[in-house]
Amino acid sequence: MGKTYTVKEFGKNSFPSLIVVDFERNRAVHSIFEKDLDPLKMIQELEIFVGQKITPGKTLLFFDEIQACERALMMLRYIYEEIPELHVVAAGSLLEFAMSSISFPVGRVTFEWMRPMTFREFLLASGKEMLIKKLPSVFEPKTISGILHHSVMEELRRYLIVGGMPEAVKRYLDSSSLTTVKKVHDDIVNSYIESLAKYSTRANIESLEHLMKSVPSSVGSQIKYTHLDPDRRIEVTKASLNILEKALLVHLIHSTNVSGLPLGANASSKVFKALFLDIGLMQHICGIDPLETINSSDLTSVYKGAMAEQFVGQELLASGGSENLKLYYWNRMKKGSTAEVDFVISRGGKLYPVEVKSGAAGKMRSMHQLLSEYDEIEKGFVLSSDIYEKQAFGKLIFMPLYSALK
Repeated sequence: MGKTYTVKEFGKNSFPSLIVVDFERNRAVHSIFEKDLDPLKMIQELEIFVGQKITPGKTLLFFDEIQACERALMMLRYIYEEIPELHVVAAGSLLEFAMSSISFPVGRVTFEWMRPMTFREFLLASGKEMLIKKLPSVFEPKTISGILHHSVMEELRRYLIVGGMPEAVKRYLDSSSLTTVKKVHDDIVNSYIESLAKYSTRANIESLEHLMKSVPSSVGSQIKYTHLDPDRRIEVTKASLNILEKALLVHLIHSTNVSGLPLGANASSKVFKALFLDIGLMQHICGIDPLETINSSDLTSVYKGAMAEQFVGQELLASGGSENLKLYYWNRMKKGSTAEVDFVISRGGKLYPVEVKSGAAGKMRSMHQLLSEYDEIEKGFVLSSDIYEKQAFGKLIFMPLYSALK
């Protein structure tokens, strides 16, 4: 995700001094934390170890790969309580597994999650700032010219293939070649499997490897454990899916009946879909031909619509999710009258359904069903590869796929 790079840049630009302690690369430093959890002693010994002065208020102390040293995680509480003026950032991978086995300092640590680069961040890295300023938002609709729409869609096609993993973006921008990112995606997927095996020793590695392939291909569809892995017991598949969710490689989108707020209060624990970590990794694992994406006039039709739904879900998560960093969708399972809307979001105390699909207003059967059942919902958004001269049709607002959902 680029955690290490980001924190180092922040430290260099915002503090007189930066001290980095990497618990994976330098195991000798662990001995400092194996004694009493005394932060003052820890500071003194760290100064000797790194050969630098640690000055509260002026030094940023960066604990990298902190999951490799559980005692350092525990030390955070005492640093906060006894040296509150010392600025500390800790970063790690699969921290949820490390935290499950220790008494974590609740209320003493602020959490931040880094996600893949968004489409707008991809444009920024590509030097396309002018395009960013002209992109629309569903809550601030504006007319888009055909030329602008064409330019943005070309960039979006590239983003869907490259994805938002920083190394993949960097390789693509350095080479201007979409084929260079394949090796990066391969390496990332393999490293995740190795990490999961390391930090979740009781996991069924074969099951995890299978789900790493089957979950991306199930994006956009309701999850059935027997479909994800028909050769293993449901209990094994369920446990493996839980591990992938805990590791933030998979995000479960639960069905909700939208009868009120918060959305989570009316969500089903048994009816859900899945979103994968990154759109580039998803298309790579699924084996989607990049030429299909590049040449497609309708991105909502690629891979039966799953690519577009992954993209919108990923963008939604980056802006806070449907609600509280979670995603929800509407699913009506009445006999002879099923209906489904891709996402339901909560903004400003109001509910807004979001459908990812091309087509005329009259073809949005599920969206019309939802709006007719819940009169209090003022409008719904339809995101597609098209631009419309008339954006509003009754309660429906038609917007380009790349419109912001903040």
